[in-house]
Amino acid sequence: MHHRTLWIVLFLVSSLSTSVCLAGPAQYFVSLKGNDDWSGKLSEPNNAQTDGPFRSLERARSEIRNLRQAKQFSGATISLREGTYYRNEKFLLGKNDSWKKKLPVIYEGWKNEQVILSGAISVSGFTPVSNKKILERLSGNSRKHVLQLDLKKFDPGTVSKPGKRLELFFGNKPMTLARWPNQGFTKINELTGNKPFKVHGIPGDHEGRFTCDTNRMEKWSKEQDLWLHGYWFWDWSDAYQQVKSIDVQKKEFLLTKPFHHYGYRKGQKFYVLNALSELDSPGEWYLDREENILYFWPPSEIDSQKITLSSVDHLLEINNGSHITFRNLVFEKTRNTLIRVISSHHVQIKKSLLRNSGHAAVSFSGSDSVISGCDIHSIASNGISLSGGDRNKLVPGNLFAINNHIHDFGRVYRTYRPAVSIAGVGNKIQHNLIHNGPHNAIQAGGNDHLIEFNEVYDVCYETGDVGAYYMGRDWTQRGTLIRHNFFHHIKGPGLHGAMAVYLDDAASGISIIGNVFFEAGRAAFIGGGRDNVVKNNIFVNCHPSVHVDNRGMNWMHATVEPGGIMPKRLNNVPYKNLIWKKRYPKLVNILNEHPEEPRGNVITHNISVGGKWKNISKGIENLVTMKNNLIDQDPLFKDAEKMNFQLKDDSPAYKMGFKKIPFDKIGLFKAPDRYNWPILKSRRNQ
Repeated sequence: MHHRTLWIVLFLVSSLSTSVCLAGPAQYFVSLKGNDDWSGKLSEPNNAQTDGPFRSLERARSEIRNLRQAKQFSGATISLREGTYYRNEKFLLGKNDSWKKKLPVIYEGWKNEQVILSGAISVSGFTPVSNKKILERLSGNSRKHVLQLDLKKFDPGTVSKPGKRLELFFGNKPMTLARWPNQGFTKINELTGNKPFKVHGIPGDHEGRFTCDTNRMEKWSKEQDLWLHGYWFWDWSDAYQQVKSIDVQKKEFLLTKPFHHYGYRKGQKFYVLNALSELDSPGEWYLDREENILYFWPPSEIDSQKITLSSVDHLLEINNGSHITFRNLVFEKTRNTLIRVISSHHVQIKKSLLRNSGHAAVSFSGSDSVISGCDIHSIASNGISLSGGDRNKLVPGNLFAINNHIHDFGRVYRTYRPAVSIAGVGNKIQHNLIHNGPHNAIQAGGNDHLIEFNEVYDVCYETGDVGAYYMGRDWTQRGTLIRHNFFHHIKGPGLHGAMAVYLDDAASGISIIGNVFFEAGRAAFIGGGRDNVVKNNIFVNCHPSVHVDNRGMNWMHATVEPGGIMPKRLNNVPYKNLIWKKRYPKLVNILNEHPEEPRGNVITHNISVGGKWKNISKGIENLVTMKNNLIDQDPLFKDAEKMNFQLKDDSPAYKMGFKKIPFDKIGLFKAPDRYNWPILKSRRNQ
């Protein structure tokens, strides 16, 4: 072949190849009316019923893999048509389902149609209870209302184990496993164990044996699988405990081992659950796990709402994937976490509703990924967890939680189940609205995170010694900036109450700058740490606004001594190498500079009105720098009664160097990629 002819052939092949690659993203459809033998290129079945959308996500995934293998892939969008897709297994994506930055794979709900991915099964066929023995165990009022259903070979799950717990839903509301009392708690009356102890002067017992002042013990003794859920010693540690036996005469519980690791304390709160005899209110249910028979008192007519049971562990898992987006979808009703993203990058979960999980809503590990514009609620455990970045090299993970509305989380597992948790290096929590959680809202570990423009309220409401923002017991987890957030209406009824920003047990090197705290308990709390900055904040009706203590010099001293947990955690990171020395110079010689002392804390240019300004432990006043703070003077708020804490232009705070806080930008922002927009109102503008 002549050289000129060969050149022309190569040019044509190259042009053809280029034209294929530049053909644009592929478009496929998935529908409940679809068929996996069709092309998937039509949004509706044709009139002849010979072509139309796919039926399953797996078929669409296969098509994308085929395109990649044929090197004909230019990105793809898979659009799901409206309806509820009941999954019997998780949808798994990985390296073979990924591509490049400009050629992402997008899974989306089509236009404005509601597309639900459900991890539940629908059940029906309830009948009145006819078994006399069962009727005798039910209370008189409930006998005519409770219905039963034979679940046959359905996996009954467990009562308490995270990720394995079965739940019943009436419509989209989780129902209550039969319990007493129906609301709130009862209390431990007397400890009757044989392993007494004291901690911080508080008596307790390591053996799970105690009495309860109630006349219900006899009927509880007939229950097959009785459980208790409570705060057994500390108000920041809840746990489910199985009952081994009941002494009716003594009104005494003996629990099944293992006993709670913190032990038990007189007066602590708990409730009884998984008791058929306590199925006495609309919305309660009970499962006989031996016979697999479900008993349920529906809150309204049995046919008025669809009844479902959680079945699948996870709905979506992306493992070692990249450049994958899910948007405009509803994820719901799993026994475990709804969405897991593992060791992946450039993954986006956007404009979606995540609800009714049996564990967390979504967990991210990897880098350069985001969850944004989502509504997340009715979550059994925590909402979002972000973990990314290299701590040894201080390389950021660049994981983002942005513009999400997260509420009613920790509904089953109560403590240390935050709306957002963050770990690693260089991740961000921004512009979220967080409320209605029993314990903390944001929990942090690692370095150089950014927490900004979030509104947090009505959290910590069931617990004590708790922070809306929490981190602690590690000198090395430095560099995080908590900036321009609004913490308000934060109370903890338990021992030691609640804090807004809780730097617990010598947490150090954190900056709290430009935040607004209103009725936020002990607002900025430094628990024995060092090198923290509290600057340019507004405190209104806090008790106190700022707290600094010296716990490392007294009751916590053993943890900072050689061999203690703090030096061990220090030695777990390369804090003396060049990268760490440059980033955290004050950490290099910490062991030689009285590490037990709360040195280097700076509290400056703050406004404090009402409540109490400060609580500084005796003997350390000279270790804390406090200057240029405006205390109990009218700072001239624009409208404090409506929680508008912006300052008027002639505020005296500006004369002392106070910098304007962009208060109007805090919280959610309106955006076309937010689920259920226009924006939901926060408590401050209702």
